[in-house]
Amino acid sequence: MKVHIADHPLISHKLTLLRDERTDSPTFRRLVEELVTLLAYEATRDVRTQTVTIKTPVTTTQGLKLADPRPVVVPILRAGLGMLEGMVRLIPTAEVGFLGMVRDEKTLKASTYANRLPDDLSGRQCFVLDPMLATGGTLVAAFEFLLNLGATDITAICILAAPEGLSYVEKAFENSKVPITIVTGALDTKLNEHGYIVPGLGDAGDRLYGVV
Repeated sequence: MKVHIADHPLISHKLTLLRDERTDSPTFRRLVEELVTLLAYEATRDVRTQTVTIKTPVTTTQGLKLADPRPVVVPILRAGLGMLEGMVRLIPTAEVGFLGMVRDEKTLKASTYANRLPDDLSGRQCFVLDPMLATGGTLVAAFEFLLNLGATDITAICILAAPEGLSYVEKAFENSKVPITIVTGALDTKLNEHGYIVPGLGDAGDRLYGVV
């Protein structure tokens, strides 16, 4: 498994504003979209392309375009929805699927309650959107779901990650032959006793959409 911590001043700046408890939901949503676009730029460095010949106003030349089959973007509901706009802004031709996952607050185990994905992901690159890589349980369950559908390349984009979560995901897929990459804006210090990232930014879903 590869881990890429996107070290960029703009990412750090936006993360600082996201962490601030005074940042309201509309501002939080806008910052998440902007931040995800920056992270997506890093995450798509190895996106598959194919060579094409085009005609410019001056001459013919060769260039690149996204290869078929198109990549699949998979936001994990509900907080991952707040990341979707920033991702598809960068790759608007990607297909979008959804995974609804919920974490048991006592056991911290994740389970799937909704799925809107192609039945066959063979040969597809999948980009999973989940703001917080905390315990790692949700991401592991999502990866297993995608692998069972035939995904052959998985990249997760997370705003923040905790060391415990990264270790858990790495151990879960240490023998996997499928390339797995985690791209995150920062690696925080630890998890607290409730499974929240410290210093973190609180509950991303609540800060995006309010408490329901």
